[in-house]
Parts: sequence; C-alpha cells; structure tokens
Amino acid sequence: MTAAAPSAGEIAAGVRARELRAVDVVAAALERIERADRELCAFVEVWREEALRRAGEVDARLDRRSGAVPHERGAESFGGRGVVPRDITRTREAARPVGSGSLPLAGVPVAVKGRHGLRAAGPLLAAGCVAVGATSVPGPGTPWQTWGLGAHGRTVNPWRADRTPGGSSAGAAVAVAAGLVPLATGSDGAGSVRIPAAWCGVVGLKTTRGRLPSADRTGLAVPGVLARSASDATSWWQVVSREAVAPRTPLPVTALWSPDLGFAEPDPEPVALARAAVERLEAAGVVRLVRPEVPLRLIDAGPAWLALRTPGAEPAGAHRVREENDRRLAGLFAGAELLLTPTAPTAPHGHEGPGDRYSTSLTWAFNLSGHPALSLPAGFGGDGCPAGLQLVAPPGREALLLAVAREAEAHVEN
Repeated sequence: MTAAAPSAGEIAAGVRARELRAVDVVAAALERIERADRELCAFVEVWREEALRRAGEVDARLDRRSGAVPHERGAESFGGRGVVPRDITRTREAARPVGSGSLPLAGVPVAVKGRHGLRAAGPLLAAGCVAVGATSVPGPGTPWQTWGLGAHGRTVNPWRADRTPGGSSAGAAVAVAAGLVPLATGSDGAGSVRIPAAWCGVVGLKTTRGRLPSADRTGLAVPGVLARSASDATSWWQVVSREAVAPRTPLPVTALWSPDLGFAEPDPEPVALARAAVERLEAAGVVRLVRPEVPLRLIDAGPAWLALRTPGAEPAGAHRVREENDRRLAGLFAGAELLLTPTAPTAPHGHEGPGDRYSTSLTWAFNLSGHPALSLPAGFGGDGCPAGLQLVAPPGREALLLAVAREAEAHVEN
C-alpha cells in the first residue's frame, strides 16, 4: 500500500484556488500509476498524453477566469500514437459546455471502469475531472467475476498480492485503495462495486435502479463509484445526480442488523467484523439499532438473478421473487431507515477462484430489488485483508447512505 494521496475534495479546492495546477496533479497521478501498476495490474490502458492535454485545458479555463496567463502543457496525441479514441472524443465534446466557474471536481484524476467506461463519464469530465486510464475487469475464460485482468497481468489485492481484489470493478478498487487516484467509476450488477470496495478497504456506492443511465437491459447493473472517502463519493454523487446533499442528517439513524438476510451462510469472521463496525456506529450515536416485529428473511435472490441474466430463461419466477422480497423490504423500511449487513460472506479468496461459494450472496438481492447500497470499511481480518459493512437504504436514498458514511468516518475509528 502507498501513503494516502490527496482527496478529490482537496485537489479540486486547490486547483480552483490556483494553489495547485491540474497538469501537475495529473502528472503526479500518472507517475504513481507508472511506478505501481506493473505489480498491481489495475489498468488496461493509461492515457498519459490525453490526460495531460485535458488537464491543461482545465488549467486554461481557470486561468482565464482568474486573469492568469495560461500555461501550455499536455499533448494532442493519445498514448504517443497520435490517435484519440472515439470514446474520448465524444466525451470531450460533452464536457465543453460547462463554464470555468462550474468545476466542482477541477483537476481530479479519475479512472474509468474498462475500455468503454468513458461513455458514461461525461458529467465527471464536465465537472473538471481528468480521465487517466481504463481499469481492469475480468478477462474471458471463467464464469466467476471476482477478479481482474490488467495490461500487465492479473489484478492483485493491494493488501495481499496472493488474494483477489474482487470484481468486476477490480482495477477501480485497487487504483483507489493504492492511492493512484482518489475516484474510480464502477458498475454493480451483483455486487461488482461493493465487493471489491469491501475487499480493498474503500467506499463503494451502488445507486438505485433507474436513477442513472445504464446500458443493462435487465436492470440489474447500475452505475457506482469507488472512493477513498465518503466525502469524495458524495462529490461524485452530487455531480452525476445533480442532487443537493443536505449538510447534516439527524442522528441517530434507525437501522436493522442482519448477518445473513435470512438465507445466506457467511463465514464467522466477516460477520464479526461487520457487527463490530455496527457497534462502533451505535456507540458513536450514528445509528440506533431497532428490532423488527418479524425477523428479516428474504428469498435467496440468486436463482432469480441468474434467470434474468440467462437468455431464453423464463422470467416469471424471478419477477415473483422480486415482488415478494420488495414486499418484505418495504415492511423493514417502514420501521427502520437502514439495513446493515456484512458486504461479503467471505474474506478475499485466492487467484484460483472462489470455489463453490458465491461472493455475491449478500449483495445481489439489492440488484434484484434495485435498492441503493454502500460498502463501508469495517476493519481487517486475520489474513490482513479488509472487510466491509453494507448499508442498504430505501430507493432514492443515496444521500442518506452517504451522510451516514461521512458521519462514520468523522466519529468512528476502524
């Protein structure tokens, strides 16, 4: 692991105040990636020349606003090849209309998930972010998705190289956890943001189904973000949702704890770590645990999830499971504002794969239901790897998840 890099908020504030230059910030991020990525394998592509050109553009816009003389730095070519990918060209055009006074993420280096991740990055670039590269996702050949394949090989967990970082937003989680970038985009179809966030010790937010654009026709996969802090994840949410975030949430927030959702069989250690995190939140006055009148017992979402993902499968049974689980969750949220669970049922597995255990057993229920969910760091297991606490909220309550996560960071030590 590397020393903590500046947060997205710190970078943006410094660049807007002209105390930092975006080109220097981005160059430093590119240098960190060059030093670390042969070992971590978090990136499939690094866009050095294009990133420097884009950072110079951010500086020039802010210089014009402040009356300073713009510095001409960067390059028009991509990767030294004189070619700019079509995705970057399209996204650059989407970023242009925002004025120099509207750059809440000015100069912030961001990594995007996969080679096509720029297609959804327009709002971030419009806010002043600079895309430095595409992060690793699983390669072909295996059905399990809790790993990544970078340009230099398999993506490794930054805490233990013999363990996977999770997936499918594998490189995104590693890039953030290792301090290469403060923000990375992800997508979550079954836990693909939350599981790598948990196993790499960062914050991972999955959004409400339908809240942001998604190319997934099943509605299971939605956009998300991985960040070093809840404050940075909040900055991402404000930009992509255009939603104002309340400065303070009344505390404590009522919450219900479930170690297994009524059907999963998690290992004792991740349950104990998540429960200890809940107890710290309760002691700090961030949450107040409540007991439901009826214990929460969801139907295992796995078979329904698989049916919706399998071409030609009959979806009627999956829709019935979704409706019943939605009914049970509505009852839960009538008496509590949050549901708290472990994020993953196991510690990070080795690179040979997860075996017969589904790492998604505690996460994909909320892809089926569409609820927003966030993974918050919950300490470390005996193997030296992080674990996560999953927070689930009613649809549309991302701001609540982020507010609780910020309070946790402010008042609770893991």
